[in-house]
Amino acid sequence: MQRRKYLRILVEFRSTFSGEQIEGQGKLMDLSLGGCRIASDIAVATGTALELRVFVPDTDCPVRIDQARVRWARGRAWGAEFIHLEAEDLARLRQLVKDLQQ
Repeated sequence: MQRRKYLRILVEFRSTFSGEQIEGQGKLMDLSLGGCRIASDIAVATGTALELRVFVPDTDCPVRIDQARVRWARGRAWGAEFIHLEAEDLARLRQLVKDLQQ
């Protein structure tokens, strides 16, 4: 049995994504420090590189994931691994996950 590196937290945040030949929005359904699951009407292929924006309620600006990679896709949902975030966004993500765990 494969164990996840990070705890996943069930959420419902609005998100947007864009890549070389794709752009869309979806509902971020779970979140961890290492990645997320997104439900969207737009099909995204495994291996696709994306930039993500996570719109957290009651915050001024979205958390920006500069580089993510789609690790799996099934139906209208897909999972992305976070590859790179700027230091400020990584700090915001860590604080968000910490707050959600409490």
